[in-house]
Amino acid sequence: MITNSIRQFLKAGFVCCGVAAATAGLTSCNDFLTIYPTDKIVGTDFWKTKSDVEQMVDGAYHSMLSGGIQERAIMWGAYRSDELVKTSDYSSTDLDNVSAVNLLPTMGYCSWADFYKVINNCNIVLRHAPEVMAEDPEFTQGDYNVVRAQMLALRSLCYFYLVRAFRDVPYVSESYEDDSQIQPVAQSTPGEVLQKCLDDLDEASQYIMKSGGYGLNDWRNWGYITRDAVNAITADIYLWRASMTHSSADYQQVVNYTDRIIKAKDEYYKQNNINNVSVAETDLYHLYIAQLAQTAIFISGNSRESILEWQFNGKNNSNTTLENYYYQSGDKDDHKQTGIVQASPIFNVPAENANTLAGQKVFATKDDYRFWNVVYGANSDEADQLQIRKMVDATGMTIATTSTEGVTKTNSRSFEEFRQNWIVYRLTDIMLMKAEALLELADSTDRDAQKSAYELVQAVNERSMLENSKDSLNFDKFTSKSSLELLILAERERELCFEGKRWFDLMRFCYRHMSGVNINQRLADTGAWPALYQPMMTFIARKSTEGGQGDAIAIKMKSEPYLYWPIQESEIKVNNLLKQNPVWYQERTTSKN
Repeated sequence: MITNSIRQFLKAGFVCCGVAAATAGLTSCNDFLTIYPTDKIVGTDFWKTKSDVEQMVDGAYHSMLSGGIQERAIMWGAYRSDELVKTSDYSSTDLDNVSAVNLLPTMGYCSWADFYKVINNCNIVLRHAPEVMAEDPEFTQGDYNVVRAQMLALRSLCYFYLVRAFRDVPYVSESYEDDSQIQPVAQSTPGEVLQKCLDDLDEASQYIMKSGGYGLNDWRNWGYITRDAVNAITADIYLWRASMTHSSADYQQVVNYTDRIIKAKDEYYKQNNINNVSVAETDLYHLYIAQLAQTAIFISGNSRESILEWQFNGKNNSNTTLENYYYQSGDKDDHKQTGIVQASPIFNVPAENANTLAGQKVFATKDDYRFWNVVYGANSDEADQLQIRKMVDATGMTIATTSTEGVTKTNSRSFEEFRQNWIVYRLTDIMLMKAEALLELADSTDRDAQKSAYELVQAVNERSMLENSKDSLNFDKFTSKSSLELLILAERERELCFEGKRWFDLMRFCYRHMSGVNINQRLADTGAWPALYQPMMTFIARKSTEGGQGDAIAIKMKSEPYLYWPIQESEIKVNNLLKQNPVWYQERTTSKN
């Protein structure tokens, strides 16, 4: 299988994260964030008490906080898209090659090791946790069911990342705890892996903790996988598979699962009388008003709109990868340093055609609070790059409710403790997933069905507008299903930029318009691959302002394998069952097709 990844993991010694740090389970965010690996090898003699299981579950979650996971969330989900560029004075041959679509098997970005480490952690818990019920009467069948549900869901999330990055990946459900167990495993198709994930998530949904079940304002409602998170992962997988297969049944499942989340959050807000939440029967979403959203979601963290966040407190546990990529590189005391990547020029000024294929800009109006809050130096016509503000600044931009007059282009920053959580899912993401699915289910002539999708986009957009710009979108301007599809894609970028979503959004957009995709066949098993939907290349090309480079990149990407990363060379060397993505090889260009 991922033999090299697991071998490296075992060589370092599988650790019981938290054995030295905790003695009786984790009851606070501080406990979770102060877990440190030890050199204790966990054997069968370890699994004796409920506390042992809790520590291993926490260790599995903690492994999702690794710098490698965060780096790939940014690189796989955002950097390959049109929204990020390498900072001009930062030197990195690898980033240059990624930007030029020269993906080399020697790149560190091609490593899947960190995700397989999490998968192996989950598998170890799934293997040994049942033994503890016979040892400790306090660890009941109900406790085990919840533990199993969390590990199945976390493992499924990891596999979903891998499928979106590599397409054909080894699927392993057994644990590896010493070198003698390691055996090569061939890649499975996306059809096989995604179905196994959906089956596991279906089981998990029956036993997972209800969202909000840890108590009001308890960090575990966001830091652990709960029922809403299971439903979010499930909806996301169905949306991905539907885009590849054009399955109406899968799109309907997206609607079903997103509705469950929206309903559960609505009921929770009303039952608990959450502050500043409307209890009107007509308000299903209870979104923050624009002036509060930036601070509540990205600065305070664990907001009422969030579903799943990886937890950082900035003291014992800092999100240093996010800091290095988005905030600054070099001396931490030098706040004038910029991050490794910056926002591309598509964020610099608004454009009326932002919601169209021809649009070269993200925002359609200056009256959108997000326009000012996602980058520093917003509204700079001359900017080829803009420093990222979202998830970086410690204070939200102060904007009057009715005017942006006098808003400065400040780029001052101060963030002594980089405590920014990484948001995996939040409510507006779910709303726009539902909009995407509803639109695909709508007939090209059914305007009422199309309007149902539009109204979700409008709800997300409207909450970010100045009070005098509530009608910034107008359904009558989107006269076709294809124009609404582009609107949803554009709104997802406005709402979710830099959150590791954009490349995957573009891939779904591309797949929806491709024919001949076979999710039950590996890419390496055929020499004929379906052509990419060329309008996707229009988005990729707008990333570059350097004399036609964007167009050259778009022309280079011709067929399905180009959407994915190559498998790291070191993995191929130790696992002779792995087959490399057929369009990449070690030289600096592509192409075998």
